[in-house]
Amino acid sequence: MKDGDATTWHKTACILCENNCGIQVQLDGRRLAKIRGDKEHVSSQGYTCNKALRLDHYQNGGTRLTSPVRREKDGSYTEISWDTAVREVAQRLDAVRKKHGGETIFFYGGGGQGNHLGGAYSRAFLGALGSKYRSNPLAQEKTGEAWVDAHFTGGHTHGDFEHAEVSLFIGKNPWQSHGVSRARTVLKQIAASDERQMIVIDPVRSDTAEMADIHLQLRPGTDAWCLAAILGVIVHEDLIDHEFIAAHTSQSTAVLAELAAVDVSSYAAICGLDEDLVRSTARVIAAAGSVSTYEDLGVQQSPNSTLVSYLNKLIWILTGNFAKSGGMQPHSWLAPLARYDTSLRRTPVTGAAMPVGLVPCNVIAEEILTDHPKRFRAMVIDSSNPAHSLAGSATFRQALDELDMVVVVDVAMTETARHADYVLPAASQFEKWEATFFTFEFPDNTFQLRAPLMPPLEGTLPEPEIYARLVRELGIVSERRLTILRIASRLGLTAHTAVLFTMIGLNRKMLRIAPYLMYETLDRHLPAGGGAAAALWALALRVSLRHRKAMRRAGHRNAKALFRALLDNRSGAVFTRDRQEDAWTYTRQKDNRFPLVIQPLLKQLAALPFTKAHHTTDEFPFILAAGQRRAFTANTIFHDDSWRMRDKEGALQINPEDAADIGLAAGNQARVVTSRGEAVCRVELTDRLQRGNIALPNGFGLDLTSDADSAQRVGVALNALTDATWREPTTGNPWHKHVPARVERVEHGR
Repeated sequence: MKDGDATTWHKTACILCENNCGIQVQLDGRRLAKIRGDKEHVSSQGYTCNKALRLDHYQNGGTRLTSPVRREKDGSYTEISWDTAVREVAQRLDAVRKKHGGETIFFYGGGGQGNHLGGAYSRAFLGALGSKYRSNPLAQEKTGEAWVDAHFTGGHTHGDFEHAEVSLFIGKNPWQSHGVSRARTVLKQIAASDERQMIVIDPVRSDTAEMADIHLQLRPGTDAWCLAAILGVIVHEDLIDHEFIAAHTSQSTAVLAELAAVDVSSYAAICGLDEDLVRSTARVIAAAGSVSTYEDLGVQQSPNSTLVSYLNKLIWILTGNFAKSGGMQPHSWLAPLARYDTSLRRTPVTGAAMPVGLVPCNVIAEEILTDHPKRFRAMVIDSSNPAHSLAGSATFRQALDELDMVVVVDVAMTETARHADYVLPAASQFEKWEATFFTFEFPDNTFQLRAPLMPPLEGTLPEPEIYARLVRELGIVSERRLTILRIASRLGLTAHTAVLFTMIGLNRKMLRIAPYLMYETLDRHLPAGGGAAAALWALALRVSLRHRKAMRRAGHRNAKALFRALLDNRSGAVFTRDRQEDAWTYTRQKDNRFPLVIQPLLKQLAALPFTKAHHTTDEFPFILAAGQRRAFTANTIFHDDSWRMRDKEGALQINPEDAADIGLAAGNQARVVTSRGEAVCRVELTDRLQRGNIALPNGFGLDLTSDADSAQRVGVALNALTDATWREPTTGNPWHKHVPARVERVEHGR
């Protein structure tokens, strides 16, 4: 592949949120010169938001790493060759394995919003080392919701907002954060319809809230009381769907009894809401022909987050809004993003619960900063920047420095990379074969394999090749085995699969490194340079075994046909096509009955009258929402701030009356102080925030590099203000959106 010209439109996708909208790009050398929506894309159909059009700032912004580097004893970094880096990294991690056990090698990341394909190969490498513990950003967001889903349906659910009569958004502003396919188009359609209604539960009068028919602008952190009050009304007034409850639930008696005890008036007062508005909201939900709900970080990174997930799902279950047009839908997977089970494995040192198999982000430092014999001794960090993104970042950086070995795979010298022993430079997301596995759609579920727009920058490698080289260096697979698989590959995919399964049957350890074996031996069945796509053959087989009828309805006769469709369709492919009645085939509960009692959460519900609802104090009278989504914020893969057309410093938003009390005017500098740190920022006045609530945006505070030796920070690094001990008790999710704080006026010269 050569660098692009300025006339051809190349199909790819946006990488800034889970929707991964299809785009087309014209290239000028290595620049993304023009970007537009791909109207042929199977999911987004030409839709894009303003952020996708700025993606050249991802590809060409900041300073890229173009050589592996090794940290020396004096703290400096030396460029080394790939051969040296691979040899030393493999040897040092293997030494940790031999001395302390593979389970002490901890893996973090392996993804991002558009960077999933390498994950299969990182698992192969870590599996070869015997690594057992892993985490990623989902473990400070979605694990509570996923754990509740595992109890109820056994898998993920997603709202059908295209057809919902009532759309309920809880701590969610899809106008800015998306999550709903073609979000702004769909929101406009809902707002324009006299037959549909939008309800928003949010302390902020967000862009979405301003479009809503009902906005419950509750006090920060009181979402559990609000949802319990809505459910209380539904039960008190007998608005539940008795037919659905009888046919599709068990253990409902205990849950209904607990909800019947809810004091709606008292709970509304705790939330600062008008009781009549809460009651009318519940009636709107119960009377609707279909309801879809969406909870997001506004509640998932606030107090009582797992209880909120439980109550949210009880709303659509008790009103019968599952597996129906406009309701909540289960779906197929090409590759599940988490292990949906109800067990709570425990971390080796602190014994923290690990919902869906992930170590909670807020306990990682505690698993390291100890003399416990089972503590983590090494970390491999892939395409993530936890030294910036995790709560209590100063403590986390200290933990990194205490490890025997830290390896970072990334495109730039991030805050995390500056604490690594080795940094291995990856190709950008537009320089390699790549994909995401956010396959959440129903009835048509889609997937897009993205071809590289240009070759990898010289000196960088795609993650699958990095991990393949590391596995080779470990020497755990004989050349004889690879030769046998290559010969089988010449005979076809069926023969290759039979031989691979035979090898795994004879030695179960081979299962851990199966993606690597496929990467090394399936090249004749893949596009040129597309070794990373080898894992898709295993996933096509998985779909053919688990969702055969849906696969065939999508037009794929067998796994081979599906595999070819996934490889060949640059605008993506529908891999399963379901009918509405097929939704129940995706639940894993006996007799399609959801067991409604989740004992720890039912206890939390019962304890709400005695639970602290407000966390401000005289010292910290504000609640800071750390990480607000705005028009010109995005996840921190942008290592360049020039893409922002406004709010370039990431202003502190505050209610005008609060600002006046402090003596602040628009444009003044203010100091935000928490129990963990402080930061100075510019003030922006807005009545969208109620009194006592302040907000700073996500995506700022990076140490942006314009050359190899200098770094400039723009905006607030939020996790200098957060505290890893502020966490939800069941899942350990952080309180990023609920940080007690105070605001001080910065006098001139101080």
